[in-house]
Amino acid sequence: MKVILASPRGFCAGVNMAIECLDLALKTFGAPVYVYHEIVHNKYVVETFKKKGAIFVDDVQEVPSKSILLFSAHGVSPEIRKAAKERDLTAIDATCPLVTKVHLEAIKFAKLGYTICLIGHEGHDEVIGTMGEAPEAIVLVETESDVDQLEIADPERLAYLTQTTLSVDDATRIINRLKERFPSIKGPPKADICYATQNRQEAVRILGTEAQLVLVLGSQNSSNSQRLKELAQESGTPGYLIDGASDIRPEWFDGVEGVLVTAGASAPEDVVQECLDYLVEKFDAKIETRSIREEEVHFPLPKELRKLVQLN
Repeated sequence: MKVILASPRGFCAGVNMAIECLDLALKTFGAPVYVYHEIVHNKYVVETFKKKGAIFVDDVQEVPSKSILLFSAHGVSPEIRKAAKERDLTAIDATCPLVTKVHLEAIKFAKLGYTICLIGHEGHDEVIGTMGEAPEAIVLVETESDVDQLEIADPERLAYLTQTTLSVDDATRIINRLKERFPSIKGPPKADICYATQNRQEAVRILGTEAQLVLVLGSQNSSNSQRLKELAQESGTPGYLIDGASDIRPEWFDGVEGVLVTAGASAPEDVVQECLDYLVEKFDAKIETRSIREEEVHFPLPKELRKLVQLN
């Protein structure tokens, strides 16, 4: 069996930054360090940090007063920041800068009196945080049919933004439908879908044509990982989203000679290597790494964390 290992894959700059934040917070302040929601959407990463003393919460009221609270890579609403301040928590903001960019765009458009169509998935942490910046001005749009049902008071003051981890193709279809219905609609100066999401999708689109099966390392609640699996399936290639080698089923490989392995932006390289080891052991797989693009993006740690580390 031939295994094509896609590159780029796995951790993006935003995930790296968030994980570095939590690691450093635990080393500097000791356990427990509280985290609002999962630091990133990956089961392996979350379980690893739980063992180190991180406590993940879905309500700020669960965090004892004066504790350390870290906001996850997906961002939070102003309401959550206010609640943390009221509980006298030391907040560390590990929001991905590309998500922060979308928040700032939402605030700007809302102040100008625009209605904002946010293209994204209902209930996703990132979408909840972005909508919280201007709840009275934002309408969630998930599909092209949602666009058809929109009733906008002033179509001349309409804008769109997107969740950063969407399928590029899906987002493009919805944006095009918005532009058809509302020719005056304004978009962000630069596309909101992050570079890493686009690069990983591009790798599957290009390299998936050479495979009869696609394995995507990532968790079920990871939006960008789900999109990679769906992209493979849309091209007619069986695609599976797995947390690790223990999820693999040998029957998937009956008659399969070529496999593409990739990983979502929140999946660690450890689980990729575990998967490759399984394929080598079970199927005598030959691994070939194929790179379609280089990534050299790096985000610095938040200023407040750097200051806290210096003080300690």
